[in-house]
Amino acid sequence: MSVAVMLFTADLRLHDQPALRAALRGADEVVPLFVLDRGIHRAGFDAPNRRAFLADCLAALDAGLRERGGRLVIRTGEVTEQVCRAVAESGARSVHVAGGVSAYAVRREDRLREALEAVRCALHVHDGVITALPPGRVTPTGRDHFAVFTPYFRRWQAAGLREAVAAPRTVPVPELAGHPLPRRTAVAGVSPGLARGGEPEARRRLRDWLADESGGIAAYERRHDDLPGDATSRLSPHLHFGTLSAAELVQRAHGKGGPGAEAFVRQLAWRDFHHQVLAARPDAAHADYRARGDHWRRNDKEIAAWKDGLTGCPIVDAAMRQLRHEGWIPGRARLLAASYLTKTLYTNWRIGARHFLDLLVDGDIADNQLNWQWAAGTGTDTRPNRVLDPLAQAKRFDPHGEYVRRWVPELAHLAGAAVHEPWKLDGLARAGLDYPDPLVEQAEGRARFERARGLD
Repeated sequence: MSVAVMLFTADLRLHDQPALRAALRGADEVVPLFVLDRGIHRAGFDAPNRRAFLADCLAALDAGLRERGGRLVIRTGEVTEQVCRAVAESGARSVHVAGGVSAYAVRREDRLREALEAVRCALHVHDGVITALPPGRVTPTGRDHFAVFTPYFRRWQAAGLREAVAAPRTVPVPELAGHPLPRRTAVAGVSPGLARGGEPEARRRLRDWLADESGGIAAYERRHDDLPGDATSRLSPHLHFGTLSAAELVQRAHGKGGPGAEAFVRQLAWRDFHHQVLAARPDAAHADYRARGDHWRRNDKEIAAWKDGLTGCPIVDAAMRQLRHEGWIPGRARLLAASYLTKTLYTNWRIGARHFLDLLVDGDIADNQLNWQWAAGTGTDTRPNRVLDPLAQAKRFDPHGEYVRRWVPELAHLAGAAVHEPWKLDGLARAGLDYPDPLVEQAEGRARFERARGLD
């Protein structure tokens, strides 16, 4: 019987899984393989929140395969070595994997291709599994990628996406030894409010969000920046681990229609946009996409205060505390926290990006690094020197202070919008607060940034 290996990476699902369907079409049996990659550990990318969520995803994937007559084969070590070992043990003649865009993923594919060619085994890399539109599918004339979102989005909309494919009914798997599934409970240092992972949980969350007329996709256009309302989809961890398909999400959103669906699809296109930038410029994971001649300040006390949610700026502190508690925060809160660190404190974006990767369950190299660069003005933002005023943002997106009171309990007794400016309290009331003064006046921070960028 012919055998193929299906190497799962960031596509831990059975629904709309074209790489798995291709493996099943080309062989009588398939080895569904996941390698707990030591290279990821050495790179410091296996943060506790992502390891715990991954354990949920792998357990759910194994359960789904068992319902279809198969099972997930877990191995630990170097990916190339473990894939080649599975090929040798099963007699497989082909390996299927979803295409990635990070420098690490590209090197992994290159090493796999070279090693498999040596044993006369074909490697099939499937694009458009992790993103809705494959990176490089649309490009501007004379360039290898779009550097501005709006023209990219126009082409993205016109390109047309592939149709989602159904989950397979059966997955015949040959006898092959594997390691036990990792367990969420064995991971130390997990955020106490971390959400559950896995494809069934992802599809339940998607179903409920599509059906919710008051806070779901129908309300997304007007409420996605509503910090106290918590009206985002919270699907980003599932997109990162591939328990949901971006292509299917676009199709499901189009099926609902309306302004909310259109706004949500635009956010999915932003994700694809960042992936196509990183695919073309892999060094943007650590180097300025557009250098601005910055000479970043480094004040370790300020950095520690930002990480701990003790900056004295309540809206930023609320975001940072939610991040620590849940391993997730909504996009508006990410933007405010990033702008404050890079523009108000004038601190290197790489410090913030690293901290986010240490905690975010959806910590994706393309989205995280390029969004941080956007906030810092070193990325694709066409207005690189904009400085967000956190107080103005707080009054707009948390007008009654509910989000701040939820995450900064020291201020919970302050009524209404006064919670955003505790430094204005009189005498004894201010002295009785166990909450710090602002690290810097917003006007001072803005002036410092503008001097550094030569804008004064």
